[in-house]
Amino acid sequence: MALLEIDDIHVFYDNIEALKGVSINVERGHIVSLVGANGAGKTTTLRTVSGLLHPRLGEIRFAGESLRDVQPHEIAAMGVRHVPEGRRIFARLTVAENLAMGAFVRRGRREIAEDRERMLTLFPVLRERLGQIAGTLSGGEQQMVATARALMGRPRVLLMDEPSMGLSPVMVERVFETIKAINEQGVTILLVEQNAVMALDIADEAYVMESGRIVLAGQGKDLLDDENVQRAYLG
Repeated sequence: MALLEIDDIHVFYDNIEALKGVSINVERGHIVSLVGANGAGKTTTLRTVSGLLHPRLGEIRFAGESLRDVQPHEIAAMGVRHVPEGRRIFARLTVAENLAMGAFVRRGRREIAEDRERMLTLFPVLRERLGQIAGTLSGGEQQMVATARALMGRPRVLLMDEPSMGLSPVMVERVFETIKAINEQGVTILLVEQNAVMALDIADEAYVMESGRIVLAGQGKDLLDDENVQRAYLG
């Protein structure tokens, strides 16, 4: 049984069907990439998993439990954390306060302190920025804060939406190295990313979306070599 199962979900914005029967399986410990053009439904998929949107039809299960009618904060507490597109950090709080917010529902000061230290080892530049207002950081540093904040919740599944958006090529490389490092520490990842080459390269499994539907699925490396995917997304 997959850790996260998205089974034939249909999601609407008013009367417009945004997701038209999307099914995705995310196995425990894997990186699963979801690629496709703007407007394909990738972000809507993640927002539905995290409870911000609700499927009219279909089912989402996490560790075998249905997420139907489960509130977003309850889904987060179950171990599903979302790093949204555009980072959405608490811009007026310090870096340290952002990290603390990620552990807001947790208890155990010692474990939280240990996890904060782990985040500062994973993202060394944040150690120098702990007292800095997060909104004054560079785009790449804000992405680090958003990711570290999510990891402070000790997620079992991390949903990442366009983590490389707007970053320099050097920072993009660093972001993908970090994604691999997080996965190696045991976190399952569902990744939405427009940089299809890098997203498919690190993926165990991958799905291609078009107009609210899954049109291709397979191993990341296989899709990277697929002529149709190369033509449509890799130039």
